[in-house]
Amino acid sequence: MSISRGINHIGLTVPNIEEATKFFKEALDAKIAYDSQTKADDPRAGTFVEHVLGLERGAKIIKKRMLVFGNGPNVEMFEFKDAQQSGAENLQDIGYTHISFYVDEFDQALKRVKRAGGVPLSEPHENTRYEDTEGNATVYVRTPWGSLLELQTIPNGFYYPEDSESTVFTPEADD
Repeated sequence: MSISRGINHIGLTVPNIEEATKFFKEALDAKIAYDSQTKADDPRAGTFVEHVLGLERGAKIIKKRMLVFGNGPNVEMFEFKDAQQSGAENLQDIGYTHISFYVDEFDQALKRVKRAGGVPLSEPHENTRYEDTEGNATVYVRTPWGSLLELQTIPNGFYYPEDSESTVFTPEADD
């Protein structure tokens, strides 16, 4: 048995949770699992919170929401107040740089993401080695707040080098 079952969620800080939720619902059928911090609650702040979460002094979490996307990892979104924040990172920067969504109807998904305010960085193109089987496609998209998403489809699966230790997780299709 592996020590890790897999990825449970990915943390994403956004400037406005309601706007980000609207984008994810319109673009990729996100569903709200729960709000564990709302503006009706006292902000999550103080010395203990700063210590355990590595926040700067005075930063306050004012909203926190868990979104569900099909049967892949969840996305936990945070909205802060009184925090110094830099803009969204680019792919070449160190750290978590994008979230990839596996889609079956690639063209339809891209249209929805664009309609919801996403801006593709390029035209869709083929995936690279081990993902470049027939019918594959990918494109990076900038969200309305500047984070990167990837839309990806690999309908004929991956292939692997001889020394591969595992196969890649791909979310199962909805029935």
